[in-house]
Amino acid sequence: MKFTSAQNDRASGVMLAMACGDALGAGYEFGPPFEGEVLMKGGNGFNWAPGEWTDDTSMAIPILRAAASGLDLRDEGVLDEIVAAWVDWATTAPDVGVQTSGVLRGIEPTASAARASAKRIHDARGRSGGNGSLMRTAPVALAYLKDPAGLAEAARAISDLTHFDEDAGDACVLWCLAIRHAILTGEADVRVGLSALDPDRAALWSDRIDDAETKQPRDFTKNGWVVEALQAAWSAIVNGEGLVDTLERAVRGGRDADTVAAIAGGLVGAQWGLSAIPAAWQRIVHGWPGLRSLDLVRLSTEVLRGKPTEERIDYAGYGDISTLVQHPHDPGVWLGAVGALDNLPPEVDAVVSLCRIGSKQVPARIRERLEIRLIDKVDPAENPNLNFVLADAADAVATLRAEGHTVLLHCVQAQSRTPTVAALYAARHLDIPIDRALSEVSAALPHARPNRAFRAALQSPALTNSRSGRS
Repeated sequence: MKFTSAQNDRASGVMLAMACGDALGAGYEFGPPFEGEVLMKGGNGFNWAPGEWTDDTSMAIPILRAAASGLDLRDEGVLDEIVAAWVDWATTAPDVGVQTSGVLRGIEPTASAARASAKRIHDARGRSGGNGSLMRTAPVALAYLKDPAGLAEAARAISDLTHFDEDAGDACVLWCLAIRHAILTGEADVRVGLSALDPDRAALWSDRIDDAETKQPRDFTKNGWVVEALQAAWSAIVNGEGLVDTLERAVRGGRDADTVAAIAGGLVGAQWGLSAIPAAWQRIVHGWPGLRSLDLVRLSTEVLRGKPTEERIDYAGYGDISTLVQHPHDPGVWLGAVGALDNLPPEVDAVVSLCRIGSKQVPARIRERLEIRLIDKVDPAENPNLNFVLADAADAVATLRAEGHTVLLHCVQAQSRTPTVAALYAARHLDIPIDRALSEVSAALPHARPNRAFRAALQSPALTNSRSGRS
């Protein structure tokens, strides 16, 4: 199966949207439902840094890494490695769920030991249906896009490591199959996995899904239970208007807000894609074990492509890639082609890339870096979130400038993407009329000729509306 650009975008959004939901909710965990602004603020009882993810994403990382290495997540040896990583993580993690902590504490770091411990806890308490396996399940979907039956097996096998309860395994199967479906089609539909359950279980879950669609996330007062966590996440998605609104709705539901938002993030990321995730979130999202947003995207890409990410992407065959000029309206913004990364002016300390680059293509001294997914094609299917991406990229440049950074904005040849975003930056933040901005930016770049889809987008008053003073 060869994936389209849009499918790659959606697959790349799964883990990062999950982490963003997690980090967004971290500052509100255990609090009541609320209305109003939702900020990626950190803090709370565990003193999270702004943008830091919690145990939800941390427990997904060993699964993602195993999948990126091409391993079969159903293999007992692979499951042993995942459990060993969890046991090691849990020794220093600031927050480990009550049920998961009970399972992992004091066991041999093997899958069989974890399953035995999970069963003991279930037998002792009479239940073990916490949301701790659903919260981490998203990467399983990436590993089995071509094999839905294998996906269902792997989702349940990994759930069973810490959660003996059948509800937990069912929820992971349903959610992973929904993520797979969203990546492939762009549609969020949690019912697509019902056929993978036994008929009586499918009927039960169908009723639960129906109930979720009549309520809001705040209505699920026991969202630490896997059933209500799934219902709350699905409620946020069916009521949400886009990725950001969905995750904010999930957080406003309160209580186990970070976990519900992380669960919702995996599916809404698969629905809307990486290109719908705000650059402001991407800049600060991070967490155990020392990873950032770009690392999640690269690991996700490695799962899809079945090979490691290149350290450098060779664009030599594309023609002239040496362009490097200052923005005609802001000397603190440099405009360039990808070759400019090898010849950066010393004052440049931030890079915004509008094309695919290798993991080591940006000089190591650059600490502020963003990769914005923007495809230089006119087909709307290639850029399903075009207006959002253009505005977000322009606003990211403005934010970096407001922080005192000198920015390189580049694509492959500074031909279409770079002049478009550079002109929009001037229009939105420097009060330059868009036609003049595009003309003067294009005059400064020797190969500038933005494609007609980008030009058409720039004619939208809502897109080019000045935001000076509000960067």
